Amino acid sequence: MQNFFVPDLCRVRSVFMLLITSELLVLVLAIVQASDSWIDWNYFALLSLFVQWTTLTSAALICLLRARLAQMPVPRATFFIAAIVLIDVLAFSLFADSVLHPKPGIFDWQAIAKKLLMALLIILMILRYFYLQHQWQKQREAEMQAHLTALQARIQPHFLFNSMNTIASLIASDPEQAEEAVLDLSELFRASLRTGDQLIPMSKELDLCQRYLAIESLRLGPRLKLEWHIADGLEHQAIPPLTLQPLVENAVYHGIQPRPEGGKVRIEAEARGKYVYLLVQNPKPDNNSSQHSGNQMALGNIQARLQALFGDAAVLKHSHQGDVYTVTLRLPETTQYS
Repeated sequence: MQNFFVPDLCRVRSVFMLLITSELLVLVLAIVQASDSWIDWNYFALLSLFVQWTTLTSAALICLLRARLAQMPVPRATFFIAAIVLIDVLAFSLFADSVLHPKPGIFDWQAIAKKLLMALLIILMILRYFYLQHQWQKQREAEMQAHLTALQARIQPHFLFNSMNTIASLIASDPEQAEEAVLDLSELFRASLRTGDQLIPMSKELDLCQRYLAIESLRLGPRLKLEWHIADGLEHQAIPPLTLQPLVENAVYHGIQPRPEGGKVRIEAEARGKYVYLLVQNPKPDNNSSQHSGNQMALGNIQARLQALFGDAAVLKHSHQGDVYTVTLRLPETTQYS
């Protein structure tokens, strides 16, 4: 029912906004009706009571029938919703006339017809507004998904050729380890090509990091030292795919590979309050412009994806203190069930 263009009127927020809108309309009509003052308060009170009754009962009926209405084509759903509102307005109009004009069988049919016509015009305008808002939201979601897919598709591990050379050298001396490296490499590229998932569990992202580091350990040997500090209970934390792995890749490519003596990559993850913090530390990179620009591009890609998915709740920062370069990522604490 998420594809239904009418908001869920079973929710308090939707009904409240509908009541506020209808009350503003009543206020405008009361101002127009007044001749000797700014507002005809008697007219405002009676019309407000009538409009609120019809709004609440119509919203309740549409809420109850929402599942069936959502299965209909837009024109048919529009017809049935308009019919529900008009029948509701007619019923309350007849009731109001019987109370205000107690003579049995006497109704002001002209006034009732005016109310029905006004109700029809208003409900058609509201439904048109809902439909346009729904179409705009669908277009916005499609554009965001295309944007995320394009950003994720650009994150391609640039260690392919080094990894293939490492695997080739292992085929003769250690075929089992070469096979493991091929499996790790294929899993990394499978993740980079799988652009349909907006969020994955943290455990999957950590597994990708471990596979990447296993390949790099074959190439760099003792030059690559690792330190892991992952707090318990974060396995199902939601994270965009290929978010932490590129940060680890940058740490190796910019902080470890250029140094003859190598260095240590430190990876931390912990929950504090309503947020989860991820930290990647490595020796401070040198001032090589091409490496620096590549690092900034990767950070920019990740920041854009986080902004599109979480807004200001997600933060990506990088800093250096002494000879240590640190990237810190803050995510809202969210559980990924799938």
